[in-house]
This record gives sequence, structure tokens and C-alpha cells, in this order.
Amino acid sequence: MFRKIIRWLKKPFRKISTDDINSHEAARLSLLEEKVGFNFGRTELYRKALTHRSFLEINPDLEKSNERLEFLGDAVLGLVAAETLFLKYPSKNEGYLTKYRSQLVDKESLYKSAQRLNLIDFVLYDKRYVKGSEEGKKTIVADCLEALIGAIYLDVGLHSATEFVHKWIIDPNLKSGDLRVDKNFKGQLLEYTHSQKLESPKYKVVSENGPDHDKNFQIEVLIGDQSFGLGEGKNKKSAEQEAARIALEKINS
Repeated sequence: MFRKIIRWLKKPFRKISTDDINSHEAARLSLLEEKVGFNFGRTELYRKALTHRSFLEINPDLEKSNERLEFLGDAVLGLVAAETLFLKYPSKNEGYLTKYRSQLVDKESLYKSAQRLNLIDFVLYDKRYVKGSEEGKKTIVADCLEALIGAIYLDVGLHSATEFVHKWIIDPNLKSGDLRVDKNFKGQLLEYTHSQKLESPKYKVVSENGPDHDKNFQIEVLIGDQSFGLGEGKNKKSAEQEAARIALEKINS
């Protein structure tokens, strides 16, 4: 029944009335409560956390999207991850902890965690935003997971938010052992230039295309005056990482 409701809510190109959405909201939130294991108090926070900004474009009568909660949740997630690694690895230096934390909280890690929650089934978004791409869905659910953490923090406090982060994000990823591979290509490239006594890499935006909800960035990485790679991504951060990855491949080839 719930999946039928979600499919109906997500029909593309259709404006849905606020009353229609509210009439099915209880079912969505009740099932999500079962998933996370506690009852929601301030339900308006969770409604907002589950509303991607693209959904407001076809339903402008709704309240704001989850972007502010995403900002808060990102900070809470970073704090919990940093404290966990600080206590778990007392002999490791700041560089190791920084790299490990970045892997714990990157988009791929959050996407895997969101899949465990089946979070995409709970999010309101416009299908035109993803255009059938897996990358678009990854961005939506990763952002939504951070917004959900922000909602939990405001609703029931840091202790419950910490438990949620450990259960769904940190503990499964630590257990898998997959995060030891360094995926911070910008950091690796910076270390390489320092070791070779070269200028630090510089990242230049070559192009920025698309509407606000579906941007595409092209970023070039330069070492001195020489171009070492051109990366693309849905945001500047991912485009810079891709450019750095390409640069490292060029250097090591």
C-alpha cells in the first residue's frame, strides 16, 4: 500500500495539492518511524527533511525544502564521525583521521546507508531532476539522509542523532572495512605536489550549466601553468575530485 502511495505522489509533471500530500503523510512518517526505531515528535521537521528542492518546483505551495536541515545534519554527522575516529584510533595523526572521516561521510557512503533505509521510497522529489540517472538518485538520498540527521538532532537531541548515525552509517561502514581505500584525490594530488616541491594544485571553473536544481560543473586542475585534468560533477566539490583523480592517473601513467 505504501509503495502505491509513493508512486502516486511521485508521478512526473503533476502538481499535487497540499491536502493530498498531507493525507498520505502519516503513512510515510509512520513507516519511517518503524525503520529508525523511535517516534517522531516534531513531525514538521521530518516532512521538510523528506522534501527535495526539486519537488517545490512542481508544488510551489509547499514549505521550504530540506536544504537547511541538510546543512545542520552535515555538521552533526561530521562531529560524530570525528569523535568516533578520534577515540577508535588514539595513535593516528590528524591527516589519517581527516582522510578516514571524509570517506565515512562522502556521498557514496551516505548513499549505501540510505539504501539500507530504503530512503528513496520516502523522499518527495521531481523525477525530471534525476532523468533516470543513478547519480541523480545518489545525490538526492545522500542529501536527504543528512537532512534527516538534522531533523533528529533538533527533535530528540544529539544523543539520539549519534545513535542513528552509528547504527545506519558509521558502524556498517567500519565493519565492512571498505573505507580504508583513500578516495580523497584532491588530498593525494596535494601531497604529490608538496613531495615534488611543485606549486599546489589550483582548480578553475571552466563551465557551469543547467538550472539550480540540476547543475553540471566542469573544473580544470592546474599545477603551475600546466593543465592536468578536466573533471565534471553535479557540484564543485565532486568536479574537483574528478579532476584530481584524472590528474593522478596522468601523473602515474
